[in-house]
Order: sequence, then structure tokens, then C-alpha cells
Amino acid sequence: AAEARWLTKEPLEVNYLLQVRSVLLYMVVSSSAVPVTDLLDRASQRSDKLHALSTSLSQELNSHLPLIGRVITPRPSMCHTAALQTPTDKTQTLQLSEANLLSLARSLLQAWMDPLVDISTSANSLPHPARNIISNQVQELQEHSKSLEDGLDILSRKMGPVAQTISFLPYLRGNDISQDRISSLINLQFLMSCFRRDSHKIDSFLKVLRCRAAKLQPQMC
Repeated sequence: AAEARWLTKEPLEVNYLLQVRSVLLYMVVSSSAVPVTDLLDRASQRSDKLHALSTSLSQELNSHLPLIGRVITPRPSMCHTAALQTPTDKTQTLQLSEANLLSLARSLLQAWMDPLVDISTSANSLPHPARNIISNQVQELQEHSKSLEDGLDILSRKMGPVAQTISFLPYLRGNDISQDRISSLINLQFLMSCFRRDSHKIDSFLKVLRCRAAKLQPQMC
């Protein structure tokens, strides 16, 4: 029943008709176990939305970043998730087992739960002309992240102990995300660029998993 509830759960922005559809779908599937393929389809859809949101936020913040801010923005190697060894290309990704791919996706997603809280706090007081839009998008980002995390937890229980393993990636920044306007934008943009990079990895891993579950040829994944 847990997978049925997650499969039909929609983020808060979904309109009433979609909510009604979700309730009806839940009634259909709740009486039987949900196939892994359906769970992976749903997870892939949510990870795709997550990456799209993070890309949009990064672009919005970058459009208001002064030139000096783009020059001194920290390198991706300084992201707190950079310590996690992940595939660097499609060939390496396809060489990993399903359980390892899911473990990496869950580790990356879990590593962003606390930083997203800091991002939300900072966005609410951001000296930015589109502050309200950014704050709403960050809230949506948190909702999708939590929903995806719940779904991947369900999947991991179906895929064994390796898939349930999560690598701990310490986040030390806390909520000290600057005082002045330029520093605020630089630090927030840096965090969002890191999240965008990781959300792309998560999305890629889940798409490979979905592809394998559908028994497609490797070159089609």
C-alpha cells in the first residue's frame, strides 16, 4: 500500500481534477503490489521535474548575478557532494548495477535535504527582484525532493541491501548564507548550481534504471 500511495501522490500545485484522478488510480492499484517498472516510471518523472526546476532557478539567479559574481563563484569541485564517487559519463553509468545506481541516487538526494532548508531560508530574504517567484520555486523543489526520496526508499526495499546503502555526505555551511546582496546571490547561486548538477545525475541514474526495467537494449538507455 505504501507504494500505491506514493505512486498516486501529487505535489501541492496539482489541480483538483488531477487529485481526483489520483484518488481513483489509488483505488485501482492499492489492492495489489505496484510493479517496479511503474515505480521507476514515476520516480523518473519526478526526477526530471526536479532537474528542470533546479535549472530554471539557477538560470534565474544567474541572470541577476553581476560579472564579478560569476568570476568568483566557487568551482563545482567545492560542492559538498563532490566527495561521492559517481560515474563521469554514460559508459561508466551503464557499467554499474541497478542497486549501486539507486544507492548513488539516494545518497545524492539525501545529501541535499538540509541544504535545501538553508536555500529556502535564504531565498525568503533574498535581495532579488524575483524573490517571491524564487521562494515559491524553492518550496516546490523541496516538495519534489521529499516526494522522490519517499519513492526511492520504497524502491530500495524492493532491490536489496546494496540499494538501501546511503553514503553520508556532510554539509558544513549551515545557514550562514551571507549578509550583503552580492554575497547572497553568489552563495545561493553556487548551491543551486551544485544541486542542478546533482539532480542531473539523479535523473540520469533513474532513467537507466527505468530503461533496464523495461528490458531495453543498453544503447537505448
